[in-house]
Amino acid sequence: MAHRIAGSKLSRKTGPRLGLYRNLTVAVLRYERVHTTEAKAKAVRGRVERMISLAKRGDLAARRAVVAAFPNEPLVVAKLFDEIAPRYADRSSGFTRIVRIGARRGDAAEIVQLELV
Repeated sequence: MAHRIAGSKLSRKTGPRLGLYRNLTVAVLRYERVHTTEAKAKAVRGRVERMISLAKRGDLAARRAVVAAFPNEPLVVAKLFDEIAPRYADRSSGFTRIVRIGARRGDAAEIVQLELV
């Protein structure tokens, strides 16, 4: 039985899966939209929302938590705190949107656009 199992594995081991999550999260924050499969978008959406909520706090501990999550991305961290977080000052959640685009030609996987609202 599959009790108490949260999230999907996306056919990857732990290291590559966490790297995928990190790369997709950085891409969404950098470009404000990304095309990916529906499963990957649903897996990453919560991480993007959490980073924006941290940036909205704006204190030193929140900045250090975001830098710890993205140690090699100082421009993304700066953009998150300076541009993205002030944009959502009046909103408590729901910073992302998933829009279905269609099926991928090769394997008919559902492709979606994960974007910031």
